[in-house]
Amino acid sequence: MNIEIFKKRTPLEYVIYSSIIVVGVLLDQLTKLLSVKFLMPLHTVPIIKDVLHLTYVENTGAAFGMLKDHRWIFIVTSTVTIVAILLYLYLGHAESMLYGISLSMICSGGIGNMIDRLALGYVVDFIDFRLINFAVFNGADSFVTVGAGILILALILDMKKEIAKSRGAGK
Repeated sequence: MNIEIFKKRTPLEYVIYSSIIVVGVLLDQLTKLLSVKFLMPLHTVPIIKDVLHLTYVENTGAAFGMLKDHRWIFIVTSTVTIVAILLYLYLGHAESMLYGISLSMICSGGIGNMIDRLALGYVVDFIDFRLINFAVFNGADSFVTVGAGILILALILDMKKEIAKSRGAGK
């Protein structure tokens, strides 16, 4: 039995995945730096009153303040997740480019928030979507969320292909 665990990637795949991770981390850290410099003194700036504000928050927990002040839990779980994703991206078998892109975005967000936790002891959040009273979040959180959405889309597309293939094989 020949099970393909490792798949040769094209140089372009390495460039795309690495670029997504590096650019995502840089954008996240830049926006957080600007948030510290300009929002910290003001605390909040309405962009669209009662809909979208930029609000400086030092988050020592997860979303909605869960596990507040347990940064080592986040550091350990983030490290394990980031290493697993990097191994999969650079050594593992990727079903499609969508999987690689989604995992690169998730990895980028994880690294961005980990940098904050290690350097500051908290994560800088600043995007305050008040229309639905949502938690204040940051660019890294957005990368993780969009990456997870793309991953779900890739899984659904693969499931549809498998269903179509099995229906075709049954005829």
